[in-house]
Amino acid sequence: MCYRTQLNSKIKKIENTFDARFLEPELFQPREEINAFEYLKTPVVTNEAPGTLEMFHWGLIPFWAKDDKIRSMTLNGRIESLEEKPAFRNSVPNRCLVVATGYYEWQWLDPKGKTKQKYFIKPADQDLFAFAGIYSHWRSPSDGSPLNSYTIVTTEANELMSKIHNNKMRMPVVLRREDWNIWLSGADLKNFAFPYEVELKAEKV
Repeated sequence: MCYRTQLNSKIKKIENTFDARFLEPELFQPREEINAFEYLKTPVVTNEAPGTLEMFHWGLIPFWAKDDKIRSMTLNGRIESLEEKPAFRNSVPNRCLVVATGYYEWQWLDPKGKTKQKYFIKPADQDLFAFAGIYSHWRSPSDGSPLNSYTIVTTEANELMSKIHNNKMRMPVVLRREDWNIWLSGADLKNFAFPYEVELKAEKV
């Protein structure tokens, strides 16, 4: 799965790369490592506002949720079952680009994962890229406060990632640059499941 990412680019480079402007630039902070379980706000481009970079929380909260506890289980969404899972199916039309400069994964060096090797992974041809994501708008039933959130879509691991993520055999869907708008337009999910992939490079950290 994908629970640690990196986004250490400057605002201007992100804006130029995605041809979009930050709605709240004061909320953005470059980070070497983003922990999904901190449910931080990170930049996304949505199909509702493709010219805007908005800060959404990682960990999708479906509109019907009574509280935000579900987000610990919705940090990633399997592309093969997005349209079936209650937590995700209503959000499938809500496409977004999740901005990143890389992500981290751990290789199990023994059968039970007691010893692990950490890797940093990124596309071979993109310094700044996008994960495929879907998002949700939610209001707290207790006080009506709004919260926007997303999940990173995952797929079957390719050859490289099956060697690194050798316990779950999954990887995030990293979009080709030319496919950003196709993803946002609502193209069939099957088009982005493995064997769809970009060339990735990995280094031990």
